[in-house]
Parts: sequence; C-alpha cells; structure tokens
Amino acid sequence: MESESEPYVRLASLRQLHQVMADMNTARSLADTLQTVANGVVTALGYELACVNLVRPDGDLVVAAFAGNQAAESLITGRVGSRESWERRLSMGETWGDLVFIPHTEGWVLDDDDVPQWYTDGPAPRFEDEWHPSDRLFAPMYTPGVQGGQCGELIGVLSVDRPRNGRRPGAWGREALQMYAFQAAIAISNARLRSNMQRALVRLEREQQALRASEESFRQAFEYAPSGMAIAEMGGDQHGRILRTNDALCRLLGRPASAMRRYSFSDLVHPEDIGTLLRTSAEGGRAELRLGRRDGTYVWVSLRNSVVADAADGPRFLLTHVEDIEERKRRELQLAHRASHDSLTGLPNSAELRSRLSSRLCQQRSTHTAALESIDTAFGHPAFDANGHGFDFRPVGAEAFDTFDHHVHTVAPEGERDDGTKGLAVLFCDLDGFKSINDRFGHNAGDAVLIEVARRLSQCVRDGDTVARLGGDEFVILADGLGKADAADLAVRLRSEIIQPIRAEGRAVRVGASFGIGWAHCGMTADEVLKSADERMYVEKRSRPKQHRRAG
Repeated sequence: MESESEPYVRLASLRQLHQVMADMNTARSLADTLQTVANGVVTALGYELACVNLVRPDGDLVVAAFAGNQAAESLITGRVGSRESWERRLSMGETWGDLVFIPHTEGWVLDDDDVPQWYTDGPAPRFEDEWHPSDRLFAPMYTPGVQGGQCGELIGVLSVDRPRNGRRPGAWGREALQMYAFQAAIAISNARLRSNMQRALVRLEREQQALRASEESFRQAFEYAPSGMAIAEMGGDQHGRILRTNDALCRLLGRPASAMRRYSFSDLVHPEDIGTLLRTSAEGGRAELRLGRRDGTYVWVSLRNSVVADAADGPRFLLTHVEDIEERKRRELQLAHRASHDSLTGLPNSAELRSRLSSRLCQQRSTHTAALESIDTAFGHPAFDANGHGFDFRPVGAEAFDTFDHHVHTVAPEGERDDGTKGLAVLFCDLDGFKSINDRFGHNAGDAVLIEVARRLSQCVRDGDTVARLGGDEFVILADGLGKADAADLAVRLRSEIIQPIRAEGRAVRVGASFGIGWAHCGMTADEVLKSADERMYVEKRSRPKQHRRAG
C-alpha cells in the first residue's frame, strides 16, 4: 500500500491483494500455501520481510515459510520456537485489534528467548511514527470460530518487518494485515485439511491395495492348497453349510464344487463319527473322522477348524482344513491288528482273547459282598453268619444296590442237565497229532495245518463269535447265547471239520481235536475261565482212547 494516510487505496493494490488471497486458496499443497502467504505479505501489503510460524502438533512453532530476504530465509527456515516464548511475546506490547506490536523500547527483553528472528540495520527514527529496525509486528492466525466469528485455535503467527514507506502501519494497514491473517488462517486450515485428506486417501488406497493383495494371496493359498480347504457358515439356521471348497477337497471326495455347496460336513461324515464332529470345537477344533466319497466309500481325514471374520464386525465363517490321513490310518489299523492278532492265522491272539472275555465279565461277587457289608453298617445286623453265609435279609429298597452296576451280568448253565440257561460258552481246542506232523514233514507243513484249521473253525461259527489262537496248536472259541446242548453240538461240528484231510506240502494229512467246554460268568476272571475250559479239555482228552485222539 503506497500511502497509509490517504482516505483511499489504489485500485491496483486491491486487485493485487485479491489475487494473493485467491492464490492462497488455490495452492496445490500445504507448503505452497504457506509460501504464498509469506509472499503475499511482501507483494500485496507493502512489507519487505515476512515469516510464517506454524504451530506443530507438539505446540511449538516452526518457521515454515519466509519471504523478502534469501539469506535470512536460509538461516531461520525450519527453526523452532517454544510455545512458551511465543505466548510471552503475544501477551506483551501494544495490541492493535488482533495484531501485537512490540516497539524497540520493549523488544530488548526478547533478545535471549528461543524464537527464531532476524536483525535489520537502519538509522534511528527521525519522527514519532517512523519504523525502527528493532520494532516487531505479529499477526496471530486462528482457526475460524464456529459461532459469532469468535477465534478458534492458534494455528500460526505472521511476523512482518520494514514497511516500504518506513512508517508504522496506520488504521488501513493494520486492518489490511489483520484481514490478511484471517484469510491466511482459512487458507492454511483448508490446505491442512486437504493434505490430511490426501494422506488419508493415500493410506486408504494403500490399505485397499494391501487388502486386495491379501485377498488374492488367500484366494491362491485356498484354491491351490495341496490339502482340502472349505469355508462354511457359522451360526444361524445354516450353520455348517459349505459355501466354498477348493479343488483338492473336491478331488478327495470325488464331488464337484457345485455339488459340495448343497452339503454341510454333518451330511458327509460317517454315521459313527457324528459324535466326534459335534464335539469338535470351532475355535481351533481338531478331529479325525471319515467323510463320504461320491462312490459311497469313506476316507479318513483330519479336520482342523478356525474362525475368520469378513470384516471387523462382519459375519464370521468357519475355515476348515481337511487333510487326507487314509494311509496313516491304514498303517495304524495294521499295527493295531498285528498287536492283537496272530501273525500266522490272522485270528485274535491271546491278549485280544482275554480283552474280549474280560469286557463281558465284572466282579459281581465283590460288588455283592460290598453291598451286604453296607447293610451290616447301615442296619446294625451282620450280613454274614459265622460260617460266612449271607442272611436271607434285604431291607426295602435294597434293590438300589444294583444301580451301582448297569452291566448285564453274564450267567452260566448249572448242573449236568441242560436247564435252558443260555450263557457264554468257552471252547478250548487242542489239536491231536499235530506234533508228529511237525516232526515228520517240517514246520511249513505244520503252519499250513494251523492256517487251515483256523479257516475251518472260523467258517463253522456264527458272526459275532470269536475264534482265537492261544499259541502252538491251541485254539479258543467264544460263543455267546448257547445252552449246554448247543455248546456240545458246536464242539462236535468243529471236530468233524477239523478231522477232514488237510493238504500240506503236497500231501494229505489229518489231525484230531480235543475240546473242553467251560462257561464264563461274572465274578470270574478271564484266566479263570480259560483255565476251567483247559482243564475240561484235558479231562475229555484223557477219557478218549489214545488211538482215537489222532486223526492223522
């Protein structure tokens, strides 16, 4: 402005001021806006030097832009003044509306603070309103107020120096600088908002790119995984319904992806494994079970579940990893079979026989005795007489003692006559004449005889009966639900099958068989049952003439 004392301002100066303000609001970046603000003070308001001090996030002010002197610009741009020092400056001196003027007579006290500043030379003032080189003029910039034009938060301070006319600004100059600072604050706020928005957009775009890359990585990992993968619904009426499967799972089950979407895993699992599936937790649950193939067969798999969310608060899905463990299961079953079956004949071995027999028996005697002893304690009467016989005494409700044992007790026929009782028959079989075959024709022939005897015994019994080899030439048959006559008939049939000629090592040989029939009932151990049948077998063997014991 050429003259501050004239009652008018030249039109060219107003146009220049208007252009500067337009440039402030159209700058491309925050840095450009700050530099435009500093340049506008010099080009439009008539000052030789201008500095923009911008408030940082920590509250201190940094020199963000400078105009009018390149040497001073290089020295102080980027330097920081503490908020405390700036507040001290803005609270002293003279207030010209929103401006703060600190004359040279007071400014000497600020020489030692940490606010970046420059020094100008010049003669001492010759008249009252002449500008002194040490005078300081500040125009604080505030964010626009939301009500009644009130000022908001301090965002920076404009420092100006050396008016071109050499005089302190008059009413018009002060009004112009104050208006300029107000418009500069708006431009800086808008530029900062645009900058933040641009950074947010860039960050959002990067996040979206990362999300797309993550989704693509997941898709590729899902689709091309060597083992089966599936995504299923979690919760609601359609819980467990398969939404998506990869190629590996479709190949494993022999079902196309379109068909898989009609099922849930509960539809595909083997009926015996439903309980295992239901007990499998969604959060990191793991289970080994069988899934049905399209051809009706089943394959052993390992299921491992994890929960994934579509978004932070979006729907949750079940991600299921399906690994083919058919070969491992087959080996495990083979190992288990070898541990429980005879390697030569394939029949259950001695350990498996005792396990099956023990599973049918319980310690009924000891349980009954404990019950009677509890009667003695509860009612003050001895449950046994001096000879150890139990009294015929049962209080009301004594049948409750049976509730301790939900086992269906195994009973045995009693006496020599068939009383119609059906029980668990244990037939102990020992081959007659087997040793001579081994001695005469060798162990290969003996093995062939044992294999054929095992086959014949297995063919003669019912499904559910057990034929086991104890070792050597001893076999045991467990047959449930037989009476005494039934067991005797079974022994006759088995002997008749065994004595038929057997082809071994290119020759026909014959062996005989002796059977002892024992009966299992609760209160006995497996060894006691087998010993009883073994003793009866030897009684039967000794009762027959020696020449009738051998069939070969």
